[in-house]
Amino acid sequence: MTEMTESVPGWLAPDELESVRDRMPILYVDAVPVRVDDKGVVTHVGLLLRIGSDGTVSRALVSGRVLHHERVRDALVRHLEKDLGPVALPRVPLSPQPFTIAEYFPTPGVTPYHDPRQHAVSLAYIVPVAGDCRPRQDALDLIWFTPEEAASPSVQQEMTGGQDVLLRQALAHVGRLP
Repeated sequence: MTEMTESVPGWLAPDELESVRDRMPILYVDAVPVRVDDKGVVTHVGLLLRIGSDGTVSRALVSGRVLHHERVRDALVRHLEKDLGPVALPRVPLSPQPFTIAEYFPTPGVTPYHDPRQHAVSLAYIVPVAGDCRPRQDALDLIWFTPEEAASPSVQQEMTGGQDVLLRQALAHVGRLP
């Protein structure tokens, strides 16, 4: 999961966030950007290329916190636009339904999802994207993979924190897990 400091109401200062993370779960959204054909079949999955705080390069889903007093749908749109650019044209339904809920723990092995900073609960969505994607913020690139390529061991091993598991769940949810 990624963090970007923003100057909007409801965003905690770094020391406040650290204190809260030590005491309670934080709500996140994860989004799997997809391209679909005329029939709504997923043809491609978009994965971000990021550099972690430790300097490692990995593939990642769109992910981020839900701010205080922010609707989940608005957080989803904000993170998609932040990572994919303002003309990505994500098609987020008026009342989005997650395909799963991922619970990240600071202790490895409690669930397949791991975030050493915190206990986080993430609502995970599959979002069709119709526009031109130009990665921004801390994303270096966005690569579109076929579902078969995205599920391949070589791509899966480039993902961290259990996002490979989340991606496989998304592919299974849309009937595209090879």
